[in-house]
Amino acid sequence: MPPKTHLTIDGNQFRINGQLTYPGHTWRGHRIEGLLLNSRMVQGVFDDRNPQTRKRWDYPDGPWDAQRNTREFLAAMPGWRNAGLLGFTINFQGGSPQGYSKDQPWHNCAFEADGTLRDDYTGRMKQILDKADDLGMAPIVGLFYFGQDERLRDEKAVIEATHNATAWLVERGYRHVIIEIANETNIPRYEHEVLKPGRIHELVELARKVSDGRIPIGVSMGGGALPPENIVKASDLLLLHGNGVGQPERIRQMVRSVRKGIPGVQRFPGPVLFNEDDHFDFDKPDNNFIAAVSEYASWGYFDFRMKDEGFDDGYQSVPVNWGISSPRKKAFFGLVKEMTGA
Repeated sequence: MPPKTHLTIDGNQFRINGQLTYPGHTWRGHRIEGLLLNSRMVQGVFDDRNPQTRKRWDYPDGPWDAQRNTREFLAAMPGWRNAGLLGFTINFQGGSPQGYSKDQPWHNCAFEADGTLRDDYTGRMKQILDKADDLGMAPIVGLFYFGQDERLRDEKAVIEATHNATAWLVERGYRHVIIEIANETNIPRYEHEVLKPGRIHELVELARKVSDGRIPIGVSMGGGALPPENIVKASDLLLLHGNGVGQPERIRQMVRSVRKGIPGVQRFPGPVLFNEDDHFDFDKPDNNFIAAVSEYASWGYFDFRMKDEGFDDGYQSVPVNWGISSPRKKAFFGLVKEMTGA
């Protein structure tokens, strides 16, 4: 059966199957119509190919199981959608399963060293993208993550992986996805030059050529950072992160700055979307989520397990409880539901 959900960009707004998202909806005077509220759910296809670290991810009731992880992800998706969430980030190389990590000895990579796609990872990814299509959701599919990019042998392999992943999405007819070439390209831990800010636009252009412009493409920056000229010019949307931004007003300033235009680039006409922010305060009158929406930017929550928290906490911390289970998760989805009228 061909995919039925089609995401498009119309100016600075998102449409699904021709209709603006959250049609006609506003919240406290702020437009919600046309936004893509999202959450960072990058570990949906996670596995660890390093036998020395694999046991770290055991469940409270049994050993680590990649298929169980994806199965429980799929079971939770309707609950997210019913609460008004339309987007989520899912990565071929995941993110730190500890939330934040100095070192990453685990091996979580959908690519072989030469850039060939692995069938086990793409099989799990297909399940998630197909379910999102059924639910009318629009995933942000990330290709590369610092700390795992070195699993690719050289620059040629990175280019091959970009081509292969994009072609895989196109060949399956997916039109409900966004491609994020690299997570936080300006983080200095990337080892391949083509994944760093000065040249990452080359991979954006490659993916655009492979997809024939049918899939929106962007690159995210680290917390609080604004994209340079080459990334802005190459991107269909600007992916920002709010990690480390403790003041909501700074979130507003970030959106205003990229909309107004950075040196060498006139006013950016497309959507601005935060797809990672580890701040919450969802019960307060102002927070990073509200700040982004007040400037008509989409926002995405980064939920990770803090020290001594239990299994219910942390959508990025493996093993993951994918349900809306912890107080923070409930507060986030409660605000999503309120904003969207879900």
